[in-house]
Amino acid sequence: MCGIAGIWSSKAVDLEKIAGDMANRLTHRGPDDQGVWSDAQAGIALAHRRLSIIDLSSAGHQPMVSASERYVLSYNGEIYNFQILREQLDTPWCGSSDTEVLLAAIEAWGVEKALQTFNGMFAFALWDRKEQTLTLARDRIGEKPLYYGRWKDELIFASELKAFKALDEFASAINRDALLHYARYSYIAAPQSIYEGINKLEAGHYVTIPQGEHNPKPQSYWSLSEQMQVASSNRYTAPEDELVGRLEEVLGGAVKKRLIADVPLGSFLSGGIDSTAITLLMQQQSLRPVKSFSIGFDEVGFDEAPHAKAIANYLKTEHTELYVTANQALDVIPKLPQIFDEPFADSSQIPTYLVAAMAKEHVTVALSGDGGDELFGGYNRHIHAPGLWKKIQLMPYPLRSMAAHFLGTLPIRSSGHRQKLMQAMDARTQIEFYQSLCSIWHEPESLVIGASERIPEQSLDKPFAEWMMQQDTLTYLAGDILTKVDRAAMGVSLETRIPFLDPEVMNFAWQLPAEMKIRDGQGKWILRQLLYRHIPKELIDRPKAGFALPLGQWLRGSLREWAEALLDESLLRQQGYWRPEPILSAWKELLKGNDFMEARVWNVLMFQSWLESQ
Repeated sequence: MCGIAGIWSSKAVDLEKIAGDMANRLTHRGPDDQGVWSDAQAGIALAHRRLSIIDLSSAGHQPMVSASERYVLSYNGEIYNFQILREQLDTPWCGSSDTEVLLAAIEAWGVEKALQTFNGMFAFALWDRKEQTLTLARDRIGEKPLYYGRWKDELIFASELKAFKALDEFASAINRDALLHYARYSYIAAPQSIYEGINKLEAGHYVTIPQGEHNPKPQSYWSLSEQMQVASSNRYTAPEDELVGRLEEVLGGAVKKRLIADVPLGSFLSGGIDSTAITLLMQQQSLRPVKSFSIGFDEVGFDEAPHAKAIANYLKTEHTELYVTANQALDVIPKLPQIFDEPFADSSQIPTYLVAAMAKEHVTVALSGDGGDELFGGYNRHIHAPGLWKKIQLMPYPLRSMAAHFLGTLPIRSSGHRQKLMQAMDARTQIEFYQSLCSIWHEPESLVIGASERIPEQSLDKPFAEWMMQQDTLTYLAGDILTKVDRAAMGVSLETRIPFLDPEVMNFAWQLPAEMKIRDGQGKWILRQLLYRHIPKELIDRPKAGFALPLGQWLRGSLREWAEALLDESLLRQQGYWRPEPILSAWKELLKGNDFMEARVWNVLMFQSWLESQ
């Protein structure tokens, strides 16, 4: 895994130094090697920081020039099928890296066709010396990040926003519409970034930029929604046992592809369905015990480590666990703005960073179980929302809207799920119902000053549960989950690989009948059947927990002084981004013990902390 950066400018500036300085701000993404390539006449410089995974020799050094010397590449990622592609390409080889194969594929087939052959996670910048064009590209799902935009008539790009701080006086106005999206969901989705004029390249897209082009239009080379539509219209009809066996074969193959490395590998093991499946399949293909990692908390109700340890003992992995004290977790919080670069408020960012830091002490690559929830119906909303929608529709909308608004005025101390449902009662349609279930702040336009929300029109073209899984894959997975995993792991120079996001696994999941995913009030039915073949049921069947932590307790305790300083009413008014009233109301509710408000408060705190760090 690596960090990339670069600049294309018509000014007489030291481009090589600037690009090198940009890349050096990404040293955590690539501590093993660095490189800069520049062409002063063309005004272009590409830079690279390398985390060596495959072909540790200097033959994998970047930026890399193609065999014909036409192309120059700075690339971040892994192409898992590079050995297969290598056999199809007739070219002299200098080394054994996937970078060299990627370049040769582009030279032989062109950018778009080559992109369509890659099975991997990546972001890259490609300079075409013949055409004098720069192409930026990103993988199909968006595992690897890529930002780009204009700054003082210079085109700049990088894996992370912090690279842009190497530019003299870099400062860009905050994108208030992006802030509004963040207020609702706690992340900022592509193509927006927190800065005006700086974009994230969307997953499955590339953009080719000629000299002087100020508004290049990205092109799609692969459409997730189209692939899902094609697959779901061609459902499997095979017997259930056969499909369980097929899943084990397909997912096992995806794991095998991700075991190719010249450095030590391990797995994140939370004890849940997804991470257990990945660790099981890793252990089946390993001649020695897999190194597995989990963390736990001493606070009652937040400790998942015993479940992970029980699975590890049964699979006979080489297991390492860390019990995190409140002080250790709290020590991470000041680092979060630097780690994530943009406002980001999924609080599981803290344990994700901690488990990555622990794993890095033992391995350089870790496999994770992310993506299983979206593909196989693992979230509570997938399982319960369709039935709940049918029930609330029994009450006429005007009546339930009045009830929702009335209940919202009461000082309720009920569970978070119940309070979320009360808010969702105000939805007119299933799509509004889903959006409400996903929202942190339900009326962000009343919270963010000077912003407007533009929600794209959508249609419910499939059963509600399946539609939600599709939306979560398109939005929450890319914007939240993959961002969290990439920034947390790369913050400690750890590469993560995600077998569930292999194209073959995704296609298999989308072709499954719905009842193979959700059945008898449980999600991931087919994944459970796979695990039952190898692991006792009592180790598998337990309520879904996620990466929870006692955030409400901390905000009322050790973090209270820090939080109150950032939420000071006069400070909020002076900054001019938030209307203080709803924020202070949520804070007061949290202090009274209403932990349902912790996500809203954390959402604002993470922006405030980020803003303070700028």
